Amino acid sequence: MTRIGILGGTFNPPHLGHLALARHAFGELGLQRVVLMPAHGAPHKPAVDDPGPAHRLQMCHLAVGDEAGLVVCELEIERGGPSYTVDTLRAIHASYPDAQLTFIVGADTARTMPVWREPGEFFALADLAVAARVGSTGRREMLDILAPLRRTDGRAAATERGAGGVRFLEMPVIEISSSLVREHVAKGEPIEELVGPAVAAYIAEHDLYRAGSEVGS
Repeated sequence: MTRIGILGGTFNPPHLGHLALARHAFGELGLQRVVLMPAHGAPHKPAVDDPGPAHRLQMCHLAVGDEAGLVVCELEIERGGPSYTVDTLRAIHASYPDAQLTFIVGADTARTMPVWREPGEFFALADLAVAARVGSTGRREMLDILAPLRRTDGRAAATERGAGGVRFLEMPVIEISSSLVREHVAKGEPIEELVGPAVAAYIAEHDLYRAGSEVGS
C-alpha cells in the first residue's frame, strides 16, 4: 500500500518550517512521499496580502526543489474556488484508490477541524498527523476536540482504508510562520534564513509582500 502524506495550506509564502514538517513526517511516518498542496483559496478566512495562487505555487516548487520524497501538487490550484480538504482527499483516492493518506497539520489548524466541510468524512478518507505549534492545544484536549468527528457513519470505510487515526509528531515546535515572513519583507528585513535562498530571490524579483506592492491574483 502506498503511504502518501499531504501538507496543505495557502503557503503564503512557503517557509523552512513547512519543509521541516514535511521532512519529519516523511521519516517518522514511513511515507513514500509528502505532497505540498497549495490551496487556490482558503475557505474559512481570506488570505492576507495574497500575491495569487500562481505565485504561491511557483514558490512551493522552488522551496521543494529536487528534494527526494517531497513533491508539489497543483490539484487545488487547478480546481479553483475555495479549497476544501475533503474534496481533495476524494480526488486523490479516485486516482490512487489503494493509497493510505495522512493529512499533516499544525495543532492550531487541527483544532479548527469541527468547522471544516464534512469533517467526519475526512476521517473516513485519511489519518491525521499533528505537529505542535507555539502555544498550541495540548494532546488530550486535541483528542477531545477531534473525538466527535471520528465517530461517524464512515467508520466502516475508514477501517477498510486504514484511515481515521490521529498521530502526534515527535518534533521540535516550529516557530516560523508565513505572517512572520511577510512582516520581515514589509520592513525590508532579510528573509533567506526563513524561506531559503530560492524563495527569497523569487519574492524579491517579483516584489511580493512589500508595502505598496500591487501584485495580486
